[in-house]
Amino acid sequence: MIGSDSVIHCEGLSKRYRGSLLRRSYLALDSLDLQVKRGEVVGYIGPNGAGKTTTIKILMGLHRQTSGRAEILGQPVGSVAARARIGYLPERPYFYDYLTAEEFLHFYGTLYGMSAQSRRQRIDELLPLVKIEHARKIPLRKFSKGMLQRVGLAQALINRPELVVLDEPSSGLDPMGRMLIRDVIFELKRQGVTVLFCSHILSDVEDICDRVAILVKGKLVKLAAVDSLIQETMHSVEVTVRGFTTEELSKISAEQPILLTPERATFSTPDHESATELVRRALDQNLKVASIKPRRETLESLFVEHYTAEDQDRGANPEGNQR
Repeated sequence: MIGSDSVIHCEGLSKRYRGSLLRRSYLALDSLDLQVKRGEVVGYIGPNGAGKTTTIKILMGLHRQTSGRAEILGQPVGSVAARARIGYLPERPYFYDYLTAEEFLHFYGTLYGMSAQSRRQRIDELLPLVKIEHARKIPLRKFSKGMLQRVGLAQALINRPELVVLDEPSSGLDPMGRMLIRDVIFELKRQGVTVLFCSHILSDVEDICDRVAILVKGKLVKLAAVDSLIQETMHSVEVTVRGFTTEELSKISAEQPILLTPERATFSTPDHESATELVRRALDQNLKVASIKPRRETLESLFVEHYTAEDQDRGANPEGNQR
């Protein structure tokens, strides 16, 4: 039995899919060791075919591992006791589109054994939370993809879960929808709910998550706090000026602008001291300083530079479009 502060515990978890006459078997998940603690938000990222969705399906009891073990909330994966305390939004959810949003949530609440009064109360809380209260009586067949994703998120929260697993929850959402997902996850964290969050939108992972787990070719290659992954050292400082002539630009910097249009010129400087000196020279020439932007490493740049290259070096993934 795992410790009380551990919500997800995987030890040596592997999954090999059987082959067929035209296709060899392949190892989708390779000896995964992963622990998610109570109350934290963990981002689970990796290239297509890395094994992220395979992991989630094993944790949800939809697939069985080939070897190793996994527990959720101190229970074996797939157990009724564990499932009753989990909220799950798959990457491609299926909806009974003849139901209204309200009927759909009532249906899922019934599956969890919730009373009619508890369901009504919870639905009245969730529909405003995901901002589809106005559409509670509308059949799901009339929903846009973004609205369906929102009702799917409400479904994942209907039972007041202790663990929420979200597989690409921002898929198909506009910027306002992505902001809503972030706000909901932050609220869950405030309430002490544990969240495992799988996404290709790495800027969201960077903003939301406490820790990030990086999976490549079925292997966990990194598990660390987001802040420790992203170097605090500054790469450069970009200074943008306006209202210039070509002669004035040559006086404020011997380097060519990295971006030049008739309206603005952007220079890249190595540090704050160099940026301050460039700004001083620009003001001496009566130029307008439009912006000063420090450039630091992001989770996305780190991932693309290090882990996508590593995945390519290991060769193509035989599972094709599997994730």
